[in-house]
Amino acid sequence: MPYATRVEEDSADAARLPVAEFAFPGPLRDRLVDAILRSDKVSTTSLAAEYELGEPMPEPGQRFAVVDSAGRRVAVIEVTDVAVVALGAVDLAHCIDEGEGYTSVAAWREAHEAFWRAEDVRAELGERLGALDDATPVVLERFRLVAS
Repeated sequence: MPYATRVEEDSADAARLPVAEFAFPGPLRDRLVDAILRSDKVSTTSLAAEYELGEPMPEPGQRFAVVDSAGRRVAVIEVTDVAVVALGAVDLAHCIDEGEGYTSVAAWREAHEAFWRAEDVRAELGERLGALDDATPVVLERFRLVAS
């Protein structure tokens, strides 16, 4: 793995934290986790429809264990802000803070819509996916790296 440090697996606190999964296991997750470990990625975006599956909305102050593609807990993040906005209202600062190299909202949106339309997401969300347009509700989450 490309990470030099990891959360201590025997840490009782880290072991009790809920898990944060970024994308699906594989190359994209590995890139996102690597960006989190470098503190380049301090924000993320989810479809609000994902929370209709029963997972509670994150709240500021809440901590999560970030897992890599192998399911290992490699970092702890703390949520600093959560907002539900329309997809068309996402600004460039948020896109840049996702740490994936976006230099425009259009590039960020194209990549995210492609991910959300991918087979894995469609299989998970089914009918909840709906249309992706400017009015689609998305969850903007900001966080900070607490431990790695």
